[in-house]
Amino acid sequence: MGLIKIFSGNEILAVILKDKLEAANINVVVRNNNQSNVLPSISADKPVELFIHETDFHKANPVIEEFRMSI
Repeated sequence: MGLIKIFSGNEILAVILKDKLEAANINVVVRNNNQSNVLPSISADKPVELFIHETDFHKANPVIEEFRMSI
């Protein structure tokens, strides 16, 4: 059982998708490499990535597709 990346992009959109998935009882792993909070001089250009367990993909796919169609 591994993780699969389902999203890579803007932090605001990542939070919206994460909330929708968690409302459907799907655990989400967030990878945020932005260090602008630690070092303010660094720009926050790196995308936020969301991962889910492979076994949850069948349950998450409708949520992901609905999200993609709404943006």
